[in-house]
Amino acid sequence: MAGIDDLKSRLGIDDGLAGLGHNVFTAPVEELVKWARRRSLMPATFGLACCAIEMMATGTAHYDLARFGMETFRASPRQADLMIVAGRVSQKMAPVLRQIYDQMMEPKWVLSMGVCASSGGMFNNYAIVQGVDQVVPVDMYAPGCPPGPETLLHAILALHEKIRTGELTQRRAERGGGAAVDLAAHGVPQSSTAAHGVPQSSTAAHGVPQSSTTAHGVPQSSTTAHGVPRSGTAAR
Repeated sequence: MAGIDDLKSRLGIDDGLAGLGHNVFTAPVEELVKWARRRSLMPATFGLACCAIEMMATGTAHYDLARFGMETFRASPRQADLMIVAGRVSQKMAPVLRQIYDQMMEPKWVLSMGVCASSGGMFNNYAIVQGVDQVVPVDMYAPGCPPGPETLLHAILALHEKIRTGELTQRRAERGGGAAVDLAAHGVPQSSTAAHGVPQSSTAAHGVPQSSTTAHGVPQSSTTAHGVPRSGTAAR
């Protein structure tokens, strides 16, 4: 018994769990968790445009995404911890994107693949969200139109390094977790965005401008309900 008590004293566990604060074994356990977490990312299937074809090519045998322990794309957001937004995000897709992100378990990460997802790309119009970071917090960007499998792999490896260093975990802890992101607190004006980052001022529920068109896209200022000019006709 004397030997056991002496061993406990040397390891610093004579006070129970309170004695583990200065134990050398606590740090390796944390590093082991980070290593396992970054080597077992499960991406969610969220391909929206041509970038999704390159994402699928990354999972083939030629590029062998299985080397990094993430060959299995999950169809359920509750089994995924990495969302790869591959392609443009329309205004109607933005609420769906946010809902899927909220259903993912913490910790979770978002990778914006391609210029269309990152900034709208060539779709600079009312129908496309000009940057998916208006809807969900983005942790890594993969530039290109579309980015090749090599670029996507490089972005994934850079994300692995951030997970290993714990940088993303600390950043999310400061703002209360990814599922409770306050868009207004991060510079997104509330006057121009709805709850899912969809502009309210210029578009209706289906992306049709409210100021100049009716429910069927007919201009209000110059025509009646049947397309007859208002200015030159009487009520009858």
